[in-house]
Amino acid sequence: MSETPAPEAPAPENTAPEDTAPENTEPTQTYEQAREELADVVRRLEAGGLTLEESLALWERGEQLAELCQHWLDRARERLAAATPTTDA
Repeated sequence: MSETPAPEAPAPENTAPEDTAPENTEPTQTYEQAREELADVVRRLEAGGLTLEESLALWERGEQLAELCQHWLDRARERLAAATPTTDA
């Protein structure tokens, strides 16, 4: 007699594969795409009406997206710092 596996919780809509980039690799989403998806995640969480599992999945996705946005902002700061001449005397 074989057991039927328990059904998994459905993935939230608009969830892309893992987009956070490990060191030295490019993320698959642009800053603007990640920011827009993050805003959508926040809207959906604020609207309510989700199961606990859906809410947790969205929260986790939001954390990934926030990390990705921070990655892009950090890289932009580094590029600006590299392009700005220093005034060491």
